[in-house]
Amino acid sequence: MNLNELPGSEIILPGLSDLHRGECNTIGALLVAIASTRLTEAGLDIPKDNLAPEPEITLYALLEDERDDAYVYYNALLNQLNSFCNALELSYKYKPSNFTV
Repeated sequence: MNLNELPGSEIILPGLSDLHRGECNTIGALLVAIASTRLTEAGLDIPKDNLAPEPEITLYALLEDERDDAYVYYNALLNQLNSFCNALELSYKYKPSNFTV
């Protein structure tokens, strides 16, 4: 399965790349940090050393600095993250060795 086909991949996959480069305070990297346990259990390699300590709080603060509708956007991002995780978990359950980025 191609991870680019999963819902929310346009935010999650760049966040994963950010973490691999040591960047932990981007929107995508913070979303990956929020769901790092789920993503790891579903087969993704998450660099644990680069995770923000309180990603939910950090993400919300970042959004507040950038947007007037931080609450709405925060919830939309969490919904995208959940959709990505759900699709990844289903894919992993049925085809654990077929992931490509």
